[in-house]
This record gives sequence, structure tokens and C-alpha cells, in this order.
Amino acid sequence: MDEFAKNNDLTISEKEEMYRQIVEYSFETTVIHSNHEVLYINASGAEFLRATKADFMGANIIDVFTDDYKDLIIERIRKGTEERSSGELIETTVIRADGTIAEVELYCHPVMFGQTEAIQSIMRDITPRKEAENNLKKVMNEIATPIVPVSEGIAVLPLVGDLNEARTIQMLDTIPQKIGKYHLDHLIIDVSGIYNFDDVVAEFIYKINPIIELLGISVLYTGIRPELAKKAVELQIDINSLKTMPNVKQALNQLKT
Repeated sequence: MDEFAKNNDLTISEKEEMYRQIVEYSFETTVIHSNHEVLYINASGAEFLRATKADFMGANIIDVFTDDYKDLIIERIRKGTEERSSGELIETTVIRADGTIAEVELYCHPVMFGQTEAIQSIMRDITPRKEAENNLKKVMNEIATPIVPVSEGIAVLPLVGDLNEARTIQMLDTIPQKIGKYHLDHLIIDVSGIYNFDDVVAEFIYKINPIIELLGISVLYTGIRPELAKKAVELQIDINSLKTMPNVKQALNQLKT
């Protein structure tokens, strides 16, 4: 209680100095700017952005962000300045002085810097977390698209779960690479385990088929349900050009005869 009373007795300049020291030694990148001009950056910020504090003083804060986010940042600063309102926490990317890109969480709120109305932007480096998430996604995609050799020259690719756009783009890249490791004549793609039969799935089948055939591998589809056939017709995809069988067992029997 005495300590609280003591802090209340501090002059404005003393309180400002106390706040400045707290910010200066914070581990988070903290930048104070007004009219896009950098008025202050703490030591952690200069180190994270890989330059000296002097390099940033007077610089344009917008230049810290990558081009695809600059319009968004300009609008956030305008709103924070005119409405004196805090901006919600967002994820964005910054370009550091050495040219490297980093992903950050950004939070902005209005402050008074001396007698100047300004914006304080706080950045938290999330690059390691994002890299870990991306690596996990790659591993999950690898697991989700197993190539299963069943006999000489024949393998099965069972597709299971939800095929969203991001996953199909990944598979268009990884499947040709994975089947190249095997000496295949035939690949059976079983789609019976797919949850969603929509335009994304139909377009994926339309795109992957010629890619695999260009590698000299015959493609046979199993487990195509009526809803996928209907969606293919709606998208004017000629599903009749695909080789199909009701299930994997029948497909294997046909290929082995």
C-alpha cells in the first residue's frame, strides 16, 4: 500500500521515465510512431528487426511491413489515430533490415508520447511457431496420402477425410513425387473414404489424372459415389474418360488377370 502511494506521488515526468524503462527492457518489439514516423523503438525491437535504434528513428513504420500488408497497416493506423481506438490482434509479416521475412502478431493502441498523439505497436515473433505448424501440416499430408504397393507394378492410394483446396494443392505436388519412387504400371485411387464430394474433389481428380498418366502409369478409380459423378457433370468434367471400378478388390482382380 505504501509503495502504491509512493508511485502516486511521482511526477508525470517520473512516471513517463518509469514507463519508458519498462518498455525499453521488454522482450517484445515495441515501436511508437506518429504520422507513420518512428519516434521510438526499444532495444528488443531493434535487435529483432536487425538494425540499430538510430536506423529506425524517423523512418516510415509502413516500410517495416511486407507489401501485401501495407494497405491494411495504413488503415489500422488511420483508424487508431482518428478514433483513438486500439486495433485487434492480427498476424502479419515484416521485412527486417537484412531482407529476411518474419511473421509476427501485431497489436496497436493509441498513446501520448510526450505532447504528441501517437500509436504504440507491439510485435511478437511467431516465426518459429508458424514454421512448426507448417512442418506439422506437411507431415500430416504425407501421412494422409500413403502410396501402398499391393503387388508388382500396382499400388493403392486411399484418399480419406476432408479434401479442402489447400490439401488438394499439396497432393497435386506430393503424389507425383511419391509414386516416382515406385516402379508402377497401375495406380488405384480409392475415393470411398472422402467425406466431401464437391467441386474441389471433382477438380482434383480432373487435374491429377493426366499428371499421373504422363508418368506412364495407368490410373483406376474406385469408390466413386453418385454425388461425385453428379458434381463432375455439373462442372462439365468428362468423368466417363476415367477408368473406374466399384471397389479396390474388383480393381485388383481386373489388373491381375
